[in-house]
Amino acid sequence: MSTPSFHDRNALPRNLRARGVTAVLGPTNTGKTHYAIERLLAHQTGMIALPLRLLAREVYGRIVEKVGEDKVALITGEEKIRPMNPRYWVATVEAMPLDVDVAFLAIDEVQLAADLERGHVFTDRILNRRGAHETLLLGAQTMRPILEQLIPGLHVTTRPRLSELVYTGARKMTRLPPRSAIVAFSAEDVYAIAELIRRQRGGAAVVLGALSPRTRNAQVELYQSGEVDFLIATDAIGMGLNLDVDHVAFAGSRKYDGFQFRHLNLAEMGQIAGRAGRHTKDGTFGVTGRVGDLDPETVEKLEAHVFPPVQVLQWRNPDLDLKSLERLSASLAQVPQETGLTRAPGGDDIRVLETAGRDPDIRRMAEQPGGTSRLWDAARLPDYRKIAPAHHSDMVLTLYRFIMREKTIPEDWIAAQVAVCDRTDGDIDTLSARIAHIRTWTYVANRPDWLENPVAWQESTRALEDKLSDALHERLTQRFVDRRTSMLTRRLREKTLPDAVIDAEGGVSVEGQHLGRIEGFRFTPDSSSDPNEARALKSAAEKALASEIERRAGALAESPPDHLAVAPDLTVTWHGAAVGRLVAGDQPLKPRVSLIADEQLTGPARERVQERLERYVAMTLTNTLKPLFDMQDDAEMPGPVRGIAFRLVESLGILERAPIADEIKALDQDARATLRKHGVRFGAFHIFVPALLKPQPRQLAAQLWALDAGAAAGVSPQEIETRLVPELVASGRTSLIREAAIPDEIYSLLGFKPVGKRVVRIDILERLGDAIREAMAWRPLSSAPQPEGHVDGSSFRVAPNMTSLLGCSHEDMAEVLTSLGFRKDRRPAPQPATAPEAGAETPAATEAPAGEAGEVAATGEAAPDAAPAEPTAEAATATTEASDATAGGTAASETSAEATVEASEADDAGDGMIEVWRPGGRRSAERGRPPRRDRPQQGRQGKDGDQQRPPRSGKGGKGNQNRGKGPRNAGAAPGGGKPRQERKADPDSPFAKLASLRKDLEGKS
Repeated sequence: MSTPSFHDRNALPRNLRARGVTAVLGPTNTGKTHYAIERLLAHQTGMIALPLRLLAREVYGRIVEKVGEDKVALITGEEKIRPMNPRYWVATVEAMPLDVDVAFLAIDEVQLAADLERGHVFTDRILNRRGAHETLLLGAQTMRPILEQLIPGLHVTTRPRLSELVYTGARKMTRLPPRSAIVAFSAEDVYAIAELIRRQRGGAAVVLGALSPRTRNAQVELYQSGEVDFLIATDAIGMGLNLDVDHVAFAGSRKYDGFQFRHLNLAEMGQIAGRAGRHTKDGTFGVTGRVGDLDPETVEKLEAHVFPPVQVLQWRNPDLDLKSLERLSASLAQVPQETGLTRAPGGDDIRVLETAGRDPDIRRMAEQPGGTSRLWDAARLPDYRKIAPAHHSDMVLTLYRFIMREKTIPEDWIAAQVAVCDRTDGDIDTLSARIAHIRTWTYVANRPDWLENPVAWQESTRALEDKLSDALHERLTQRFVDRRTSMLTRRLREKTLPDAVIDAEGGVSVEGQHLGRIEGFRFTPDSSSDPNEARALKSAAEKALASEIERRAGALAESPPDHLAVAPDLTVTWHGAAVGRLVAGDQPLKPRVSLIADEQLTGPARERVQERLERYVAMTLTNTLKPLFDMQDDAEMPGPVRGIAFRLVESLGILERAPIADEIKALDQDARATLRKHGVRFGAFHIFVPALLKPQPRQLAAQLWALDAGAAAGVSPQEIETRLVPELVASGRTSLIREAAIPDEIYSLLGFKPVGKRVVRIDILERLGDAIREAMAWRPLSSAPQPEGHVDGSSFRVAPNMTSLLGCSHEDMAEVLTSLGFRKDRRPAPQPATAPEAGAETPAATEAPAGEAGEVAATGEAAPDAAPAEPTAEAATATTEASDATAGGTAASETSAEATVEASEADDAGDGMIEVWRPGGRRSAERGRPPRRDRPQQGRQGKDGDQQRPPRSGKGGKGNQNRGKGPRNAGAAPGGGKPRQERKADPDSPFAKLASLRKDLEGKS
């Protein structure tokens, strides 16, 4: 008995099903499809039916390569390529022609006959479609029992897997090996995973069943070419896609099968995991994401490819009665009579029929000749859009009305539908929706009896689908592939990354891909990259910049000093780029240098850079703070002097005089000269180095202190640089309002002395002391002009030259003087002094030893008969420098200061009394603070309520009542009392030599 023809639509008798049929069964990677193609080409004619349009396209290309395009036809729901006389046919199972006789027929992935949605189509092809000479059923070994039951006498051959499959457990997605496929079961999960892989590993290709075949092919090629190392896919990759996958990772274990969400069964997991490994290359599989580790029993079955056999196949009556809608529905409702078959649940086509049966207009049309057959053809239109069942039914019935009323679908109507899709803008979801719509119209165009010009519409819809597919592939690539990171990652893995190209501005690029910038020895990734991508860029840059880092290290080690600098923020720069930073060392003057460099700078190169920067920093500090280093290194300095020098170095050039007043007085002239040689000045309030009061050394000294002790004081080097230095040191101001938040120690380090509510620059404070000393030391018989503020030898008045120095008001000056230990009195205004007659001799000034002149103002003990001491050389230098530095800061305040003093004098003149200031005594001056005001003082009260000096007690407790009466003894102290002892002048002092020189000049004249 001959084999039934291929186009026989009736069911084959059970006893004829096995004739010429061979089942080739086995797990994935057994070469079943390759074997089927070889058997196909061995016959004169043949057909192979595949489960996916994508796989059909792949097999079609392979056959065309062997026999040429004119001999191969491709038939799918949305695409038909049919030469004039094809010998071989490649089709999807649903679209395979049923009216073509061929010698050979192969049906692939026959285990899909158990699928609830598509299974009945596969069952029909398995049971009823045959090649004239040979038929192959290709699929999993789980189909053997059911096939042998339904096809008695079936010849079965099994094929072993060509490679081993090994389970590797759970891994993080970012730790998966290259050439991995990550499997998820929804578009949202696929996109989310692809986004993560792009950020972490450079990019991924995506494969979903909803993508058009052209888009899926492009994405697969992206992976196969090695441009990306990861493929994110649904279970579509389990349907025979030939991919070079080394590892399959399950990122999900539940899927929606068209009816419900359920866990994957073992056979489905085996089908997917089996995609790992190609030919004889072993593969691995595992889990990732939120999927828990697989139990040992499951792992064992997956590795051995042992799965439960398929029990039943989905079935639908192939012998449909198309005479009426009712008879069609009845034939579809029939149940199978054979064991091993079960009636398939209703699909989209059944739901369309049910909707049509409720529409009277459609029922009338179906009663027309051929109406039911056309309705069934329309109902089988796939629901590519997946909007809603009702929406799909409405569209199908609209098409059916056109076909029945107008014989074909109107050209203008379908043109309008296609035009809606003819746009390539929008995101991935928008383009995917347009492709789903155009696939509907492509399917419609491939129905030869639905359109007047189907060929033209097939070409236009096909072209539009290709255009949209290309746009979607581009969007997917833009979103999920970072070509720059992907290229770098691949080159790193292959160890073929070329050296980086660095432009004049430090931009780094490799093969035209911009990676970022290099400054000094630190690479900064491109700012447009996210943190995860930046890590990949940095890793690539480290490899590409290896030779450049080595070259730069050598260049810096040989750099001249003018190529390096210590910036105000204590960073060390090389050609303007930060290469180091000063950090705290063992001593403030010996900070350490911390390199600013990536880990690539290692070994000898790093040591050379470190040594060069340390030498430069030491040289810079020595030049800027030279007096301190000179004092520190002076080995010939006497012991008492060394102690004071050590304190000066420790306090970075500024030392208050009061706490060491006794030690200063104990120094002889030689000891003082030793310190003056190092630029030290002995002031009334401070011992300091004027050269270190300039902004640059003062800022550096304060920042070095902040590195060492700033944390304890709550002050950072950055705060000193950004706020305190501009406000204090660099502003040129001589005094300003004191901020309570700034510690006194910081003010002192920056060269300012806190006095009351103000802080005064140290050199200005010393000039104020000089002015006070001159006003108190002047005598009426002196040849020098009367200084401002002179009252008598025991007190002085606030003068404009004093307030202009500080740039403050009379009230602020009063608070400054009080803080310095002076006391305020009110006294009768003195009589104007009589100038000496011309030629009259002036008493010789009693020369005070050098260094004690400034002390007079500090201690408040002025010698009434003593002339002002000549300013020392260092004092003159400091005064000149301070005057130059503060000219701009004090000039504006002189006018207001003079006006304030004049107003005060006018007030004083009203009652004949004046406001004077007198020293408060040695003890308060040495303590650096005014006398305590809360301690009651004896004595009479002045008119304005100020405490007056108590009367000095004499004999009988009447005090000195003869004060100011009679001639004053030359050696008597002011106000009577014990005569003043004359101090014998040192003949070697500079003042004695000046006096001797003066006498010689007078004698010659």
